[in-house]
Amino acid sequence: MNHTQQKNYDPALYSIHNRLFFRLFQVGNALDRQCFNQLGISPVHWSVLGALSRPHVKSGMSFSDLTEYLGVSRQNLTLILKRLERDGLIERLIDDHDRRAKIIALTEAGQQNWESLQAQIFNFYHQAMDGIAFDDAATLIHLLNKVNEGLNKIKIENFNQKNMNSAQDKSD
Repeated sequence: MNHTQQKNYDPALYSIHNRLFFRLFQVGNALDRQCFNQLGISPVHWSVLGALSRPHVKSGMSFSDLTEYLGVSRQNLTLILKRLERDGLIERLIDDHDRRAKIIALTEAGQQNWESLQAQIFNFYHQAMDGIAFDDAATLIHLLNKVNEGLNKIKIENFNQKNMNSAQDKSD
């Protein structure tokens, strides 16, 4: 920690931030585990099907639009799309506007799969959010959006240079 960081360091604020990010980590892990155990799918699988089932994208989405919408890396999305394609739930179509590009769309089986999950997803939401008032849930969404915006703005100065120097030191 440099001198400026030490001057601005607030142990109470650091502690609450640490607890918040650890709790987000735990919630993400619980979501992963419960999605798989209760629905038989991963949250990414669920999210891809949900994104592609929205009425205004029934004809599909470009790969880059889908990565942007979901906030996932190209590598992670590629893996889940291969699995969903293998299972016959999505298809890659040639974009009418750019013949080199592919559009990702739900197949009829994918749409049926998504529709068949709706009652279970409703039950999942109901149980997960039991005891949380509507207004509290809306506030939580607003606050999580702010955290997400903050995460997307993070730029750690000299991060890559420090990591490269550290890796170089270890290999010497």
